[in-house]
Amino acid sequence: MTDKPSDSDFFLQQMKGVKPIKLEEKVVLANPQQDKASIETRRKAATAELAKDKNFLSGEYIEPVDPLAIIEFKRDGVQNGVYRNLRLGKYQIDARLDLHHMTIDQARNAVFQFIKDCMTNDIRCALITHGKGEGRSLPAQIKSCVAHWLPQFPEILAFHSAQKQHGWVGATYVLLRKSDKKKLETWELHNKR
Repeated sequence: MTDKPSDSDFFLQQMKGVKPIKLEEKVVLANPQQDKASIETRRKAATAELAKDKNFLSGEYIEPVDPLAIIEFKRDGVQNGVYRNLRLGKYQIDARLDLHHMTIDQARNAVFQFIKDCMTNDIRCALITHGKGEGRSLPAQIKSCVAHWLPQFPEILAFHSAQKQHGWVGATYVLLRKSDKKKLETWELHNKR
């Protein structure tokens, strides 16, 4: 047998006399006072970003709506037959949003995101369930907000309280405009020669 040193013995032999390199600390620790100022600056910047979160739905005074009132809206240019079909619930509902048990601010954000998602996914008809709010000290708050917010979207062509099978006055049908992609598809479909 030959006495061959093991790998660990060979490593230790080669490392004999090696000393670790001493490094100076290069990280400057922040002064706690400077850190508080930095945190406050970042917090203000983040708050300013949230303030301009692109959610344009207004939170000013909103006209209260009766819990059993029918809410409706139609933009100029929407054909009466299209609006009648929406009102009668004849369009397929492709997306739904339920606002029950939400605060006004949560509902505001949910409606904003829902409409944006509908436009992204080429949804034409949606249903927003907001409830009637009967029996509350301030009845129909969310319903009143929905009636106030929906006309603020340029993407919304019309809306109307739903039929009984979809929630009656506690829900609203929403008709959205076609995306540019869908408009082009329709044009190509009807203009084939």
